[in-house]
Amino acid sequence: MPPIIEAEGLTKRFGDVQALDGLSLTAESGHVTALLGPNGAGKSSLIRMLTLDDRPRAAENSVPPLKLFGHSSWDLSELRSHLGVVTGDLDAGFGMGTSRGRVRGIDVALSGLLGSHGVFSHHEVNNEMRERARLALDRVEASHLSARPLNEMSAGERRRVLIARALITTPEALVLDEPTAGLDPVARYRFMESIRRLAQEGTTLIVVTHHIDEIIPEIGRVVLLREGRVVFDGPTDQALTSERLGEVFGGPVVVEYARGYFHVRPG
Repeated sequence: MPPIIEAEGLTKRFGDVQALDGLSLTAESGHVTALLGPNGAGKSSLIRMLTLDDRPRAAENSVPPLKLFGHSSWDLSELRSHLGVVTGDLDAGFGMGTSRGRVRGIDVALSGLLGSHGVFSHHEVNNEMRERARLALDRVEASHLSARPLNEMSAGERRRVLIARALITTPEALVLDEPTAGLDPVARYRFMESIRRLAQEGTTLIVVTHHIDEIIPEIGRVVLLREGRVVFDGPTDQALTSERLGEVFGGPVVVEYARGYFHVRPG
């Protein structure tokens, strides 16, 4: 099976800001990987290329700059069946301008099959599709949210049903961008424990974050990003050291380890 992601010399500039500066990395199927870096490291720009929101561009002598599942050209709807992506922007904007508040959990999940932000009158939904939605919700322990409207859900509950939406197409890999943004410490821990269960089921996961405590024990590889480049790529325990993270985040830090999770505080 070809790598999920093959990026070679990706570059992206916004005016005078170099968001990606010849970034190169490979992500294989069957692994749980974290892309870790501070704000401005290029994480969001990379995700926009993975979702085809931005056109990949490469540094000199790098063609093609980005392959997904071995292909450099994709139909967007087909790509969504292979690569599930859940971002904070999706959470914040889901259903805006439609009936966001009235979208039930099961309809959020179903919309992953429809390429929409809900289920509307022109959509044809059969029993097999509804069963797939129920199974997707069950995988993220969100069955109890099936009939609950989005505007009555907590941030963690919304994130669960959006992950179910991504899982309903049985993608080959799932990309989670800042998965616990907006969650309190207890909700964050509970949510990441549910992500651990997905990893233990064999789901290929790529967690993109600047929060050290989102790196679950199942993550065996961490890619450290800074200023649009990869500055380290290797085993988790070698990546999450005080020295390396201090260089990446631009200041002294102390790394602590407890109950399978790493934590960081200012040095």
